[in-house]
Amino acid sequence: MCRYIAKNIVAAGLAKRCSIQVAYAIGVAKPLSVCIDTFGTGIIADDTIVEVVNKVFDLRPAALIEALQLKYPSRNGWSYSETARYGHFGRSQFPWERLDKVDAIRKAAEEYK
Repeated sequence: MCRYIAKNIVAAGLAKRCSIQVAYAIGVAKPLSVCIDTFGTGIIADDTIVEVVNKVFDLRPAALIEALQLKYPSRNGWSYSETARYGHFGRSQFPWERLDKVDAIRKAAEEYK
């Protein structure tokens, strides 16, 4: 999910580089912390990008499973064996490679510019 979010942040033009860290606790649905580092390439503050991410993305575990279609991947045109065989980054059939949140990120970020 972090890759998915970072790719969409970069594609939305909020930063040229982006690293995301999310921390969870057992039994707590929402993350305890979301940390974003744009390595000085962000057009708004990293803390502000965290606020944008929290508005656009639901980071609860059940929501991640749903958003990334992890429960029934074969229904969505990919399989876990493909990720094991050829890797899980950079191939367009995986849901975490989509850039479908770019407009939502831009819209949410407009409040902070």
